[in-house]
Amino acid sequence: MKIEVSAEKRTLQGKGASRRLRRSGKTPGIIYGGNGEPQSVELDHNDLFHKLKLEAFHASILTLNVDGSKEQVLLRDIQMHPFKQIVLHVDFQRVDPNHKIHMKVPLHFINAEIAPGVKTSGGIVSHVLTEVDVTCLPKDLPEFITVDLKDLVAGHTIHLSELTLPPNVEITALVKGDDQAVAAIAIPRSALVAGEAAEAGGAG
Repeated sequence: MKIEVSAEKRTLQGKGASRRLRRSGKTPGIIYGGNGEPQSVELDHNDLFHKLKLEAFHASILTLNVDGSKEQVLLRDIQMHPFKQIVLHVDFQRVDPNHKIHMKVPLHFINAEIAPGVKTSGGIVSHVLTEVDVTCLPKDLPEFITVDLKDLVAGHTIHLSELTLPPNVEITALVKGDDQAVAAIAIPRSALVAGEAAEAGGAG
């Protein structure tokens, strides 16, 4: 998914200027990194707030259009109001197409309903991880990584090393030798008790 964000250069600095900006429906932000100098910007709050609800907005290369000049960036930080639905500040990092990036990518779980541990054993899927940190060139960044549960049986676990990754994408934890658990199927105690009762009845 290609997402473009519009922004304007911001010249006034300081807390007072930021408060006035927010009252006018704008959100202050900054772009940093790459070969350019840090640039303060302002964005339309409502547009930004709705884009933040998109999963891909947090895990994709974004096109930031600042006064007609476009550059590729990553969303690096969001500051939200403690209890109001207000975005206080956003940070974007410029992307160098020739340098690898670290990015958290969401996991999408599929086929839970046909997993043997669920279908035949009455188990419940436990998502140990919901996202993973990957390393790749910007052009290879996936929007998500699929976790196929179709062969998962009760009491077993899927680990990072079992995931199918897009070309040229590495999971940072695996590079460090940390093969973390991703998902497992556990049998609820109520199902275990029912199974034991059934076995006892059959034996009787």
